[in-house]
Amino acid sequence: MYKIRVILDTKEDVIRTILVDDNLNLEDLHSTIAKAFGFGGKEMASFYRTDDEWNQDEEIPLFNMEEVGEGISMQTCILNDTLSEENNKLIYVYDFLKMWTFYVEVIEISADKNENLPQIILTVGEVPSEAPEKEFVAEKLDDGFGDDGDIDDEFGHFDDFDYNEY
Repeated sequence: MYKIRVILDTKEDVIRTILVDDNLNLEDLHSTIAKAFGFGGKEMASFYRTDDEWNQDEEIPLFNMEEVGEGISMQTCILNDTLSEENNKLIYVYDFLKMWTFYVEVIEISADKNENLPQIILTVGEVPSEAPEKEFVAEKLDDGFGDDGDIDDEFGHFDDFDYNEY
């Protein structure tokens, strides 16, 4: 049995602690989390593997996105394989239009068996009526071509070309 803490990424604390079976797949965990926070579970969602500092890594989509063969999906990922140790973490994004973002962490793993799973054992805070705005800022990468103005230096100023001559 897993004790999982799920924290909604908002200004106010919105937390659910959930008990789930260790053989649960991530598709069922997705449904459990969505219901625990009052969502229908009908929107697209993904889990993302993370490191200890919550840096996002490999995506685990709701459905297999591979054109050929078996790709990774929530249905093929079992909880005790994906989150095999206490303090393992995932980021969960629900509804890609609204981008509800959750931090999922394994708090405790036990050999106890419980017939009444999944079960919410702690509820803190209320889910806001609207998802908080997310600002995605990519790091500026060096593309190897130098400054943006370099192309004008090499070929003359593009605005001076008369494109109608060609």
